[in-house]
Formats: sequence, structure tokens, C-alpha cells
Amino acid sequence: MRRPCDADPLPASGAVSSFCKEDGKAPTIGLIINPIAGMGGSVALKGTDGEGMAERARALGAVPRAGARALAALEAAGESLCRARWLTCSGAMGEAICRSAGLPTEVIGHFPPPTKGDDTVEAAGTMAGRGVDLLVFAGGDGTARDVATAVGETVPTLGIPGGVKIHSAVFAQSPSRAGELLADFVMGRVKEFHPAEVMDIDEEAFREGRVEARLFGYLSVPLAPRAMQVRKSGRHRGSRSSELQEAAEAVVETMKDGNLYFLGSGSTVRAVSERLDLEGTLLGVDAVLNGRIVGKDVTENEILKLIGNHGGEAFIVVSPIGGQGFLFGRGNQQFSPSVLRSVGKERIRVVATPDKMEELFGRPLLVDTGDAALDRELSGYYPVIVGYRREMMCRVSG
Repeated sequence: MRRPCDADPLPASGAVSSFCKEDGKAPTIGLIINPIAGMGGSVALKGTDGEGMAERARALGAVPRAGARALAALEAAGESLCRARWLTCSGAMGEAICRSAGLPTEVIGHFPPPTKGDDTVEAAGTMAGRGVDLLVFAGGDGTARDVATAVGETVPTLGIPGGVKIHSAVFAQSPSRAGELLADFVMGRVKEFHPAEVMDIDEEAFREGRVEARLFGYLSVPLAPRAMQVRKSGRHRGSRSSELQEAAEAVVETMKDGNLYFLGSGSTVRAVSERLDLEGTLLGVDAVLNGRIVGKDVTENEILKLIGNHGGEAFIVVSPIGGQGFLFGRGNQQFSPSVLRSVGKERIRVVATPDKMEELFGRPLLVDTGDAALDRELSGYYPVIVGYRREMMCRVSG
């Protein structure tokens, strides 16, 4: 694969080109990667915050993904990136990916593995002190929190989604969208930034099925509604619970004995479990066959094993994340590219209440599986179950 800087060489220091800032200087970009971000998703750990969680994820077969997603963003940005000056951290915190991309890089922070959140705080503070024009980070909400601790709204930032929890509004919708924004920034086309929310969740409570989220702070991010995600909205089952029950009833009516169903996370799909009189997992994936749970809070590998042993048709039931619209790639990485290809696009069932769809204001549903080709395959129009025998067609975009 062609690297961003396999094209033209970096212009001489101070040279003015169409890629440089208006004052004639090439922009300076800082890059920080959280090497363990996203590892807990496919193995149903809901993240890697907490003592020993990264080691536990590795023992379960998880592999790092934030570095690969950062590289995907750099590759999407293309050759313009070599016109910028890059500051990064040693090893897996950025240096290795910058070298892979062929970027002219200065390493300003040396952090031996295993790296910690405090390393991100220190690196971000150092980069801010060096006057970076843009600070780019790859990780999840915990990484965003660490960056916000160091710089707040004082430095323009851009998040590459690479974690399990990605509820904050400081991330691009996908690595490719982050790459497009990076290229636009270097070309001088991104000039406006605005404060966006950094949300964080207590992962210990999250693993126990409780969502305890709070607003941690703000980062200054590009004003680019078509490329940046919005923050996840909180949902409450109150006066409109009847709509939720109707949608759940409609899903259950389509379920047939002999078929294997994987019920995704969230309160909307949880209502399907409740309609079946099952004690489902609120924030994980459950497998249901003939009206009973045959796998609870399953991992990617467990899903693939269940599909292989079943031999018959398998279905996925998911609901978009409130406010954001993501079907895959946010908090349900158990539905990996391998799982999604094994199930097939035609056997994905989407369910949502009318008010959840209204929150999207006409925006499409989104997928960010980590596989660009699969994201394109999953794009198109889907019927969304919004009530009893009520559907609406909605576009899905990768």
C-alpha cells in the first residue's frame, strides 16, 4: 500500500506552497496513540480501563487496534501530510505508525510500555508547549479525557476513533473521515473550531450493566458536521415506553424457531429480550435460539463458534446509538468484520423507536467496522422497525 509520503519530498523549511499555512509556515501536528485502546471490545470487556484489563484482554485473544486505525487515517489523508511537521511519542504511542506512513517525525516523548493515561497527559502537555497547530489522538473516551486534562480548549484537536467507548463528540465518524479532515487542515481548508463534549463512563459500572456517564470537559475540534460524530445522547424509558414495547413485539414476531439470533447492546434491543422473558445483557451481545439464551455476553470468537456449530441461518438485531446513529463500531466490536460477513447484510435487523430516529434529524445511520470494504458493502437502505408492523427506510453510510 502506498504510504502518504512516498510521493513528493517535504518542502524546504519555510518554503511556501499550497499546502502551507497562510503565514508561510508548514503546520505542526502532534500525534498520540493509545496502544491498548479498543482491545476490550471484541472480547466483551467493554474497554481496557482498570488495573490488569489490558493483560486480561490479551489473554482472551484481543489485539491492539488503535494503531491500525490511526494508520488508516493517515493513509486516507494522502501525500499532503508530508508537508506538515510531526511530533509524536516513542514506539506504539505514535513513532511506529509515523514511520510506517513515511512521515517526517520528531519524537518528543519516550514512554516505555506498558503505557498509561498519565503518559498521554504528559505528551499532550508537551506538544501544547511546543505550539502544535493540531493535536491528533487515537483512542476512545478515556484517551479524550486524558487529552482534555492536559490541554482543555487551548489547542485544536482531532480524535481518531480507536476505542470501545466512543461517546464523545471529539472524534471523526471514522478513520477515513479523520484522514480527510487532516488533509483539509494541512491544505488550509479547516479554519473553524468549536468546543465539543468529552464524555466518560465508569467502566467498572459499565461491565456490570450500569451506564454512569458524565461530562468531563471540552476539547476544541473542527467545525465539520459531515465528518465529526455527535455525542451519544442519554435515553430514558418513560412516557414512550409503549413505543419501545411495540418495536420489540414487532421484532419478536419475525423470529423463527431454528434460527440463531444475536441481540446487540442497549435498552432498545434489551426490550426484545424482555418480551421473550429472558434476562438479557444490557451492554453486551446475547445469542438466542428457540426462545432461550444459548450464549450470554458473548465475545467475537464465541459468536463465530456458535454460527459454525449452528449451521442454519443466523441474524443480528441492533439499534442505532442514540444521537449518533452508529449501528456497528461503537461499543459492539463483538460484531467484527468476520462476524458480519458470516451473518450477511440481508440478515441484519435494525430496530429503533420513532423518537430515536427523530434525534438523527435526517442524518444517515453509520457503520465503522474497521474494514473499509465491508463498510461500503453494508451501506445502502435498510428497513428500520419503529413499531408494531411499522417500518421506515433509512440510509446506512460507511
